[in-house]
Amino acid sequence: MQRLLASVPRCSNAGRRAVVGTSGIRSVSSAATRTLDALEKLKKGSLYKEAGIIGGEEVTLSKTFEVLDPATLQPVAQVPDLGLPELDRAISAASTAFSSFSTTTTAFERAAMLNRWHALVMANQDELAALITLENGKPLAEAKGEVAYAASFMSWFAGEAPRAYGDVLVPSVAGHRAITIKQPVGVVGILTPWNFPAAMITRKTAAAVAAGCSVVIKPDAETPLTAIALAKLALEAGIPPGVINVVPTKSALAEVGRTLCEDVRLRKLSFTGSTAVGQLLMAQSASSLKKLSFELGGNAPFIVFEDVDIDAAVAAAVLCKFRGSGQTCVCANRMYVHASVYDEFVQKLTEVVKGFKLGSGFDAQTTHGPLIHARAIEKVERHVADAVAKGARVEVGGERASAEVGPHFYAPTIVSGATSEMAVAREETFGPLAAVFKFETEEEVVRQANESDVGLASYVFTKNIARVMRVAEKLEYGMVGVNTGIISDCAAPFGGVKFSGFGREGSKYGLDEYLTVKAVTIGGGGW
Repeated sequence: MQRLLASVPRCSNAGRRAVVGTSGIRSVSSAATRTLDALEKLKKGSLYKEAGIIGGEEVTLSKTFEVLDPATLQPVAQVPDLGLPELDRAISAASTAFSSFSTTTTAFERAAMLNRWHALVMANQDELAALITLENGKPLAEAKGEVAYAASFMSWFAGEAPRAYGDVLVPSVAGHRAITIKQPVGVVGILTPWNFPAAMITRKTAAAVAAGCSVVIKPDAETPLTAIALAKLALEAGIPPGVINVVPTKSALAEVGRTLCEDVRLRKLSFTGSTAVGQLLMAQSASSLKKLSFELGGNAPFIVFEDVDIDAAVAAAVLCKFRGSGQTCVCANRMYVHASVYDEFVQKLTEVVKGFKLGSGFDAQTTHGPLIHARAIEKVERHVADAVAKGARVEVGGERASAEVGPHFYAPTIVSGATSEMAVAREETFGPLAAVFKFETEEEVVRQANESDVGLASYVFTKNIARVMRVAEKLEYGMVGVNTGIISDCAAPFGGVKFSGFGREGSKYGLDEYLTVKAVTIGGGGW
């Protein structure tokens, strides 16, 4: 804490208070003050941990890396920078745990563990949300929503655990019978991103635990605190030591990633992140031939036909595009609006966006937080500049937020007059930029929507049920939201096609990703 206070830069007194640190009295911005207050409160709780979790034990090292609050760029934690020796210990712990966990616990016992984990997460919802806001920057209310969403996978897979059904088959050989049984795949490597530091952990881990697997989690170095806290709660819930291990790392990221791919003790790898990294991990996993599931990049089209309620479509667009300040893999990247309602849609969307308030996620008035790092801002700037240079018009935003707001904030932006020649049409922005395209016909917009090498999420707004089915079937995407901007749900399969990866998370299909099917053929007749 003293180091954090000492690192706050000198600034004017407007909206600030004096704080005493090791280097004397400094004035601290209101955003930094909120961060300090939240950090102080978290340190008094039980979930703020600067340690990895291996075999149920906290692991520390003298070598650490900083976790920063993206709203202020102030350090909020020093997390051990674990490397290959600690990763080997984690894999060994997971392997030992798997040998007993997969054979001595019943599906009903694992379901009970998951339900207890769910109850503990929800009992600690406020503290977990504060951790998310601290290291990710999203507004506290949005972070609380993520915690509830993350917990939903625990209760969902608690229900699915006893439903890993097999079959009884009649083979072609007289007197033979065959049965199939589903068994846990083994130790699982899990690599998660920073944008949903709780939900991306639980969507994978809850399914793995339900199946009887153990896991080694490598959280993103931007947001390790939430993963560590979830693992601590899992231990409290009675999930045995070694079943869930957390290995935070920064300097050894490449080596840890390669080992998770190549080590034959791990029989599955689940990754959420960019397409480029997914391709690398797939290549590195070839030698171990492990089971893979990848949720990769997106470039979601958001199609608004002429027969919809424009106010409802705008409200859905706001939720879909600007949740997490546009830093979600399923957020609308390309908004296609029919020519007859185009101007009305743009005007109403612009008015809503003008009412957004940027700032610290700990400020109750904040609607949108920072971007995670400078590279994210630079990409938004590049997309806006490219669009403007090619004829687009900035309706609102189009620039970094003022220095008063903070270094990692970009004003929520709408550009109209977008065309397929622009970078935003081909690349996922992953930021608060909504590019609005105009279309005339159904055939035209479906063709434009499919002109992408990725296929994760897509959205269609129309009252015509025949069009709903026709367009949904033609769209080359793993998920289609109809008249809604929110498609993520523990009961619905989540995943993509093309360069958006393969495999499904959540839903009844998510459990199968952590199971293998074994056939047992019985001969000898006597049936």
